Amino acid sequence: MRGRIIKLISNDYTVYATDKKEYVCKSRGKFRNDKVRPLVGDFVEFDEINHYILSIEKRKNELIRPPVSNIDQVIIVTSTKLPDFSSNLLDKLLYIITFHKIKPIICFTKIDLLKEDEKRDIDVIVHYYQSIGYEVCLNTEIDKIKALLKGKITVFTGQSGAGKSTLLNKLDSTLKLLTDEISIALGRGKHTTRHVELHALFEGWVADTPGFSSVDFEGMTSSDIRDQVLEFENYKSECKYKDCMHVKEDSCKIKELVENHTILPSRYQNYLKFIGR
Repeated sequence: MRGRIIKLISNDYTVYATDKKEYVCKSRGKFRNDKVRPLVGDFVEFDEINHYILSIEKRKNELIRPPVSNIDQVIIVTSTKLPDFSSNLLDKLLYIITFHKIKPIICFTKIDLLKEDEKRDIDVIVHYYQSIGYEVCLNTEIDKIKALLKGKITVFTGQSGAGKSTLLNKLDSTLKLLTDEISIALGRGKHTTRHVELHALFEGWVADTPGFSSVDFEGMTSSDIRDQVLEFENYKSECKYKDCMHVKEDSCKIKELVENHTILPSRYQNYLKFIGR
């Protein structure tokens, strides 16, 4: 029988099958021998009698962190306070997601916790990301988010304590996902989500994933990272060198745009850190 893996806990894979029932299955030993691991989001053939996954269909994409496949879009839940806004983590996630040919959506949370001067600073950031072409929303725009989710496979991810589970509970109170307070000492959340799981929602599926505070550019070169920066792509033809890395090259249009703040300086500084310059 065919189905989609919607949950993984330990070595138990919950498969939602074509008969609209759920089956808890084990993975066959051959996957370990072939160094292939079934992921949440995989379409699989399984033995509904003995509850073993027999084969995995070809994936259209996959992420390593969180480990999930066949995704239409990722909503990056981005806290503006407790924990504080991290442009470094946001940009890192944006570049990794677009590298894997997945649409990113930025959702800013906890705007209500900001002081007036802090809110003005965040407004500048929100409008900048919108202006360069990213889909952006606030966690208070529930109807907008519901419309974005309709019929899609969506991953919710971001830093610990950013409010992923809280937002999903607002979207559908029947989910009753576990939330927790922020650790004041650490300035981040306490990892209330323990595993990756897909939830049926708005004629599609959404995934709440374990929060994290670091992620790596696994499988990406410096050029790959450069090519995910939207502003660089928009203006690279105006650089003197066709393969300009926008670091020490002369007649670099990107560096000029950073200096006059057409490109947000934090975006450029993050890029330099990411490529080790």
